[in-house]
Amino acid sequence: MCNAYEQHVRWVEYCQMMQALELEIPTQQTELDLPQADDIRINDMGPVMRATGNMIELAQMNFSFPPSGPRGGPVFNFRSEGRDFTDSKRCLIPASGFYEFTGKKYPKTKHRFSLVGAPFMAIAGLWREAQGNHPASFTMLTTSPGPDVAPYHDRQVVVLQPDNWAAWLRLTKPQAELLRPLPEGSLVAETVRQGVD
Repeated sequence: MCNAYEQHVRWVEYCQMMQALELEIPTQQTELDLPQADDIRINDMGPVMRATGNMIELAQMNFSFPPSGPRGGPVFNFRSEGRDFTDSKRCLIPASGFYEFTGKKYPKTKHRFSLVGAPFMAIAGLWREAQGNHPASFTMLTTSPGPDVAPYHDRQVVVLQPDNWAAWLRLTKPQAELLRPLPEGSLVAETVRQGVD
């Protein structure tokens, strides 16, 4: 499953997209709130978009919820089917691309997925407040794979079209309508690293 993504969203692109969607951003936020990274992996810090009042703010959080027990691992992907997120803290993870890997041996082949027709994407997520010595954190929601991802993996993260960003944060549409794979041709895949036998 998706355990890494790319964050090359430029601040000017972010502001233009938010203005086009009529989503307000806090005036004190700057490009420093949207740091770029080639690979944001489990337990790295990354920006998320969350609703605060009538605005959408960027906040830095840890990628993955802490383990629920001593033997558990970090929760970086969270299955969306059959769940109700009405009382959850919902967020969006801005990304220029996410990665999936194929192959049985390391190094695996790395594939980058980007959203067609938009400068960047937002992945549906959940966030939690800081707990003990663990900072505020987020996880990505997953669903069954759409036609663009199915050849690479049997699950995929939930990528929302821009006109559904506010609907997820404020739940103004049915969850089942939002938390599903996009139609064929919505995501484009490119191989960024070929595995070696």
